[in-house]
Amino acid sequence: MDVLKVGMTSDDVKLLQQAVKEHGFDPGSVDGSFGPGTEAAVIAFQKSSGLLADGIAGPRTLLALGLGESDHLPDALSFVTVQVVSGMFPMTPIGNIKQNLPSVLMALDAQGLQDRSMALMALATIRAETESFMPIAEGASRFNTSPNGHPFDLYDNRKDLGNIGSPDGDSYKGRGFVQLTGRANYQHYGPRLNKPADLEAQPNLASDPTIASELLALFIGEREIQIKDALMHGNMKEARRLVNGGSNGLDRFTDAFQRGDALIPKQM
Repeated sequence: MDVLKVGMTSDDVKLLQQAVKEHGFDPGSVDGSFGPGTEAAVIAFQKSSGLLADGIAGPRTLLALGLGESDHLPDALSFVTVQVVSGMFPMTPIGNIKQNLPSVLMALDAQGLQDRSMALMALATIRAETESFMPIAEGASRFNTSPNGHPFDLYDNRKDLGNIGSPDGDSYKGRGFVQLTGRANYQHYGPRLNKPADLEAQPNLASDPTIASELLALFIGEREIQIKDALMHGNMKEARRLVNGGSNGLDRFTDAFQRGDALIPKQM
């Protein structure tokens, strides 16, 4: 069954209407016409099921309703070429993109983040965090270092990051493509890597290109529905906040996303 959305009329839409009604969400007339009532019922079902509430019956919604065989979204990664990414990173040496793009795409694919919106999110995040397209370690700044303190002392006692005092601020400063920060995050993500690693004991591993790519995919994957909801509503600031915790790099993030949106073909 193909993607179903407002304006369509078919026997498949009728099956969709019957299915959402059986799940307790009345679309109104079961007539095979995808109108506002059907859209509202689909949105209600999606919210109930923890799916992106976009009112479109795509692979994940159809599978959850028992009408599909796979939850795989259209794969956009084959369109994410060095040339496309170079267009999203106009100031970045193309050699850096050639070197690190394969590991990023491999990590996204492994996490099931092959669809267009998450590919754009991952790449725009890299642009915001490290425009060089190379994993980096965070530098000292007024946001992490007090006027008279040692580097990263403002992170040392951040309970929200799981830090427990010096030298945690420096040990667990931001690293990689997503700037993984805080003891708690290093503890959480290390065991989830393809080859589990003790990032708490060896935090510098987070700057390894392969591990940095996996951390990026894991981090945004945990926030996929919230990110997609923000993007669906055109809220780039919120999409950025879900990864960064703030709006640092929002201008670069937005610019890269918009450039990629124009370069990567849209799919159904």
